[in-house]
Amino acid sequence: MSSTPATSARATRVAAYAAPAPKAPLERITVPRRPVGEHDVLIEIKYAGICHSDIHQVRDGWGEGSYPMVPGHEIAGVVTEAGSGVTKYAVGDRVGVGCFVDSCRECEACLAGQEQHCTAGATFTYNSTDRHGDSTYGGYSTHIVVDENYAVRIPDALALDVAAPLLCAGITLYSPLVHWKAGPGKKVAIVGLGGLGHMGVKIAAALGAEVTVLSQSLRKREDGLRLGAAHYYATADEATFTELAGRFDLIVSTVSAPLPLDKYLGLLKLDGALVNVGAPEEPVSLNLFSVINGRKTLAGSMIGGIAETQEMLDFCAAHGLGADIETIRADEVNEAYERVLASDVRYRFVIDAATI
Repeated sequence: MSSTPATSARATRVAAYAAPAPKAPLERITVPRRPVGEHDVLIEIKYAGICHSDIHQVRDGWGEGSYPMVPGHEIAGVVTEAGSGVTKYAVGDRVGVGCFVDSCRECEACLAGQEQHCTAGATFTYNSTDRHGDSTYGGYSTHIVVDENYAVRIPDALALDVAAPLLCAGITLYSPLVHWKAGPGKKVAIVGLGGLGHMGVKIAAALGAEVTVLSQSLRKREDGLRLGAAHYYATADEATFTELAGRFDLIVSTVSAPLPLDKYLGLLKLDGALVNVGAPEEPVSLNLFSVINGRKTLAGSMIGGIAETQEMLDFCAAHGLGADIETIRADEVNEAYERVLASDVRYRFVIDAATI
C-alpha cells in the first residue's frame, strides 16, 4: 500500500511485524486492513513506539492472546485517504492513534469522554476484536485504518518520532497527574524512570509540581534531574523510606514489578494518593491500615479518553515535551524487547515504519 490514496472497495494486506505464537520472536508478515469506510481515515504509519505492554501481551503475561499478534499502540503518521463522511481530517494531516480504536459510544463513560473505560469494553488497537468480529492489528505495520473519532491531531510543534510514545506513555502519566491535581505547591513522586516514568517527570515538572524520582538505584540520577526532577532517591536504600515518610501529596508508580505497597503508602501525606499505572503480572498484597491511617488513597489509572489525549498532545507541544527516544529498524524489534526488559533504553524505542 503506497502513500497515494487507494481504492477502498476491498480490504488490503499490509506489511507488519507480528508474534506468530505466545513468546515467539516477532517476524515480518502481512495482515489485512479493512476498506476505508465513510468515517474512516487511512494512516501511513511513520513511527511506532515500543511499550512494555507490548511485551506483556505477546508473551501472554496478561492472559491468553490472539495470534498472530501485531503489537503497537503508540502510532504517529499521516492521513493518506479519508472517507466521504470524514470532517476532522484531510489527506496530509499528521495524526496519532493510541491504545484503543473504538468503543460503544453510548455508555456513561463514553459520553463523558472516558472511552478507555467503556462499559461494553473498548476495542483495543491490537489483540482485540472489533465490532465486525475481526482481529485488530497494531502499529508495527505500514498502515492502519481507524474511525476519525479515534485518531488525534499531532501538533506541528511535535516531531512525529518523539510524539509517537506520547500516545501511550504520555497520556498514561498526564491523565493521573491532572486528575490528582499535580501542580504548584504539590510534591509528586514518580516511581521508576523508564518509558513511562521519564514522561511523568517531564509532565509533572511542566505542571509546576516539585518532582522526586524514586528509582532502584542512582544510576539514572543525572537524567532524572535533567528531565525536571528536583530530587532523586534510591529505593534499594531502606533509609529512603525513613527520610521521605509523609512527604508526598501524590505518588505515581510506573513499574511493572509488584511494589511493597505498605512502604510506599508510608511516604504519603494525609489524604495523599498512590496511583498505579504500571501493571504487574503478579498480584500484590496490602495491609489495610496503610490506607486507613492518614486517609490515604490507593488507586489505578489507565491512559485517557480521546479528548484528554488531544489535550495532552497540545500541552506537550506548548511546553516542548517529547519522548526521549532511540529509533530502530523493524528487524531489530526482538533485540529491543530484550533491552527493554534489561532497562537498557533511554527511554523509549521507536520503530521507523519505513523499515517494515
